[in-house]
Amino acid sequence: EGVHFDLSYMPLKHLGYKAVVVNLSDVYAMNAKATQITVSIAVSNRFSLEALEDLYAGIETAAKIYNVDVVGGDTTSSKTGLLISVTALGEVEEPVYRNGAKPSDLLVVSGDLGGAFMGLQVLEREKEVYKVNPNSQPDLEPYTYIIERQLKPEARKDIVELLKDLDVKPTSMIDISDGLSSEIIHLCKQSNVGCDLYEEKIPLDPQVISTCEEFNIDS
Repeated sequence: EGVHFDLSYMPLKHLGYKAVVVNLSDVYAMNAKATQITVSIAVSNRFSLEALEDLYAGIETAAKIYNVDVVGGDTTSSKTGLLISVTALGEVEEPVYRNGAKPSDLLVVSGDLGGAFMGLQVLEREKEVYKVNPNSQPDLEPYTYIIERQLKPEARKDIVELLKDLDVKPTSMIDISDGLSSEIIHLCKQSNVGCDLYEEKIPLDPQVISTCEEFNIDS
């Protein structure tokens, strides 16, 4: 808490959901099928039972949607705030690592980029406005997509199935929760290759572009 999430704008149900999904994403990024998760939390005394039920409702929803079983975990107390640790387990027929990329491979992404980052910018801005005027209610309607990318991201389980249907085996895979640039460096270093990025081909949602203009950021 305070590093990966801010409870002033992150609903606990969404947090439970997101904590599961970001871990499943790493399993799918090895061309694997996620099957089970364990969930451990450390909680301070400012959380009510109802609050924890919300958190676990989000965890349960993610487990149902992604068809994984919650098989264990741990609960303990914390002196500072909320800590969540999720471990995802899976099964794989043909694992894909980060070190298999070859020269002349095509580098592709499975979705549009930058949405979660811009969603965070909007939420942080509205938090500052709220601090100054607690009566102001933000109009988040124009930012629905990017805020959802931040508060309720989805893992790309569909990509594993799609690649199988197409009979395509990728040489190398990684999930890009930390952003395109740092993850490409991981792939390149581990695979001992370089890469060419085509800026005009990076997929951006129109909402990302318009919000970038608003914040004076180069999309």
